[in-house]
Amino acid sequence: MKAINSQISVAPQVKPEDMADFAQQGFRSVICNRPDGEGADQPSFEEIEAAAGKLGMEARYLPIVAGKVGDTDAEEFGRLMESLPKPILAYCRTGTRSATLWSLSQAEKLPLSDILSKTKAAGYDMAGVVRRIANGGRTPTETAEDARFDVVIVGGGAAGISVASSLLSRKSDLEIAIIDPADVHYYQPGWTMVGGGIFEASDTAKTMGSLIPKGVHWIKSAVAAFEPKDNAVVLDGCRVVKYGRLVVCPGLKLDWHKVEGLVDTLGKNGVTSNYRYDMAPYTWNLVQTMKAGRALFTQPPMPIKCAGAPQKAMYLSADHWLKSGTLDKIDIQFMNAGGVLFGVKDYVPALMDYVKRYDAGLNFFHNLVAVDGPAKKAVFEVKEPEKDLRQVEVEFDMMHVTPPQTAPDFIRVSPLADAAGWVDVDQSTLRHKTFDNIWSLGDVMNAPNAKTAAAARKQAPVVAENIVSDIAGHSATAQYDGYGSCPLTVERGKIVLAEFGYGGTLLPSFPRWLVDGTKPTRTAWLLKERILPPIYWRAMLRGKEWLAKPEKVSAA
Repeated sequence: MKAINSQISVAPQVKPEDMADFAQQGFRSVICNRPDGEGADQPSFEEIEAAAGKLGMEARYLPIVAGKVGDTDAEEFGRLMESLPKPILAYCRTGTRSATLWSLSQAEKLPLSDILSKTKAAGYDMAGVVRRIANGGRTPTETAEDARFDVVIVGGGAAGISVASSLLSRKSDLEIAIIDPADVHYYQPGWTMVGGGIFEASDTAKTMGSLIPKGVHWIKSAVAAFEPKDNAVVLDGCRVVKYGRLVVCPGLKLDWHKVEGLVDTLGKNGVTSNYRYDMAPYTWNLVQTMKAGRALFTQPPMPIKCAGAPQKAMYLSADHWLKSGTLDKIDIQFMNAGGVLFGVKDYVPALMDYVKRYDAGLNFFHNLVAVDGPAKKAVFEVKEPEKDLRQVEVEFDMMHVTPPQTAPDFIRVSPLADAAGWVDVDQSTLRHKTFDNIWSLGDVMNAPNAKTAAAARKQAPVVAENIVSDIAGHSATAQYDGYGSCPLTVERGKIVLAEFGYGGTLLPSFPRWLVDGTKPTRTAWLLKERILPPIYWRAMLRGKEWLAKPEKVSAA
């Protein structure tokens, strides 16, 4: 928490339990500038508001998408500053959006030098905002202060760090920058195992700073906008980063708010999700304590990150109940918005064997639209072919929710996006269809492949190879075949290792005598449990392309 003046302080993300300390320090109001659902472990505004209210503090919600601070937002912030009891604490993910709002709201009241000095003393660099104010509210596209790099990578997840390492392994003299505001990097494929009681949550997280490749510049900021015609990325706070070539891989957005009531009940009332770092341990707690009742496992419409994850949670839970002798007292229902159990038919027979083993009900075309946690009721829209749309209400004792998923807001509104909001690339070269010096990989681009970390592992060398080839003045020399992998944990100790490419073509990494991916095997389980995590941390993120060398194509 940093004081800008006696009336306003700004802070990074706060928690409900912090409110008592803030009240004791004399704060009378709280303003939340961070949209709910932006982070994996973020408390909702309702939780903050409830905690503040119990202490007699006012709380207001003025959510701002990172990098999208507008003049009307600043005006509303100014009105809140005038009307709320003081002193006021404003917060967002890092405090930058709140400091930006205050700076813009004071543009006509204070000299620019005062705004700059007060925010700088609080630890926030508002030079870009001051430039914006000085330009009459216009965001400058380029100044002498703008940073420039050979390659700029947006996103420091599995795709971003891997492609940076792969680039350096091919051309070590490149000036590369990764733009990402996160402090922590997560091994998200491990969260299913956390929810199944196999991994500890802490084993799936490392600090971002420890993983950024040596020599790569880390710009710890959010992206506000893209200006591809000027080869520029505009950051939160209006700073500008220029690039020779751009790689876009920020991942996707988990849209928790699209399900009415979900945010209010997630993490309590038996409602959980392995798609959040802080919720996966709750999944395992619910599985261990449940002895009877109904367990729902939901899957939203595609596309989603790791399409097998919703049923992985179901299989591991059911396996525990089977081995603990309680399965016959638990009604398992898989609620799938789609019309098939798995999109590649070769793996369905093995999965159906486990559906029958666990006596799980399959409910296709059922999309979760609302949750009443205290009442333990879920509402689904049922869109069966050639039938009228209807809603059904289902009671539950435990429910594992997979949230709807979309491209991030700053991608969807950008000139890089297709009509559906995803980055528009050639599915073979992963080069943007409109802007020749832009590439994309990972969950955010629109190639018709599975959105998995295994896909990013194969995509990173392709993008790196083609960028280096482009720098040398050559055409693309590597192509991506749509490879994705989904290790389906059907029981503790066995996995159906689904590996496939575009059009559902099977692309096994191992000979069939070693791992038959269409059948559950102990070998595939050992791969998932023991081998893949260290490969992720020590090989993939460091540019070691084990079983991921790109397929070469003849130059055009």
